[in-house]
Amino acid sequence: MNVLVINCGSSSLKYQFINSDTEEVLAKGLCERIGIDGSQITYQPKDGDKEVTVTPMPDHTVAVQLVIDMLTNDKTGVVKSLSDIDAVGHRIVHGGEKFASSVVIDDEVVKAIEECNDLAPLHNPANLIGINACKKLMPNVPMVAVFDTAFHQTMPPKAYLYGIPYEYYEKFKVRRYGFHGTSHDFVSTEAAKFLGKDRKDLKIIVCHLGNGASITAVDKGKSVDTSMGLTPLDGLIMGTRSGSIDPAIVTFLAGKLHTDADGVLEILNKKSGVYGLSKVSSDFRDLEKAYNEGNELAKVTLETYSYHVAKFIGSYVAAMNGVDVIVYTAGVGENTSLVRKMVSEYLTYLGTNVDPEKNKLRGETVVLSDPGSKVVTMIVPTNEELAICRETVRLVK
Repeated sequence: MNVLVINCGSSSLKYQFINSDTEEVLAKGLCERIGIDGSQITYQPKDGDKEVTVTPMPDHTVAVQLVIDMLTNDKTGVVKSLSDIDAVGHRIVHGGEKFASSVVIDDEVVKAIEECNDLAPLHNPANLIGINACKKLMPNVPMVAVFDTAFHQTMPPKAYLYGIPYEYYEKFKVRRYGFHGTSHDFVSTEAAKFLGKDRKDLKIIVCHLGNGASITAVDKGKSVDTSMGLTPLDGLIMGTRSGSIDPAIVTFLAGKLHTDADGVLEILNKKSGVYGLSKVSSDFRDLEKAYNEGNELAKVTLETYSYHVAKFIGSYVAAMNGVDVIVYTAGVGENTSLVRKMVSEYLTYLGTNVDPEKNKLRGETVVLSDPGSKVVTMIVPTNEELAICRETVRLVK
């Protein structure tokens, strides 16, 4: 089965075209600046060169049509026609409490996703645009919605409730939802498989450390707590996001900066995190370079970041009353050995014993801890597109 995986933003569309039988990526790419001057599509077929085409994309329907044209073109296309696209898998950011698993998309599902728009106003409307564009161009192709929040619907109330009047949960569904669920599910499954274990027999902490970052406690195969909250702003310090802060900071800064809550949220989402702290970059490669050059603020930023990661790990050891496996994944987790080293130094009480030489490895599934370690520490590369593909096949095959 050939599955087109779509991840829509407000002005972008990432895609991968995957053969589910071999799990091989036949082609991938990105549509950028949709609805904006200078829009372009990047397309890279398997074993082929990357192609960049600047062309008008007034809306997402045109973008999806361009993706189809690229996949089916005579020179570098990977299939002959639209009929060779067997299913489409859509990444949906927020499913609220409505979706605890992936679902085949129909009119009722679309309506339910729309009802979650106020929980993810920057993401869900864009995801819906992608669904509607594909429905228009491929009305007979089955489509599946895979939710970032679904994996975390197994959290108990003690983990997802906030210390605010309960009526706000009853009326407005204000609670912890968590995100990156597709990644946490995929990575914890792959980690157990690599170790020759059943995930249901393990207590796993997954550290999804990228520009967006979250940590999840996976006990007996289920998410029991996670660091992101009602929105992806909560939890860890991230690339440009502040992570958890004293909520009174919002009104304090609003007064000092003569702005409103939305103005402060813009700062917390886009100008904070390691970018705001370091005054260097949101890219950890730039931070590590500055750190090695003796930049004191870069040093403090990386220390602060690693300290917060270690604190979340420690809290989840308590939440699960133990841990068997700690897994690093995503761009920073897979590739930044300095962060892994800094975090691991806080966790020696667990008996992690991370091998300094193994810790230099990047982007591959590998156990970093010594054979005698009480807690296995490892890297497992995430692959959310493959996870979406697998979910899509499971529901439509």
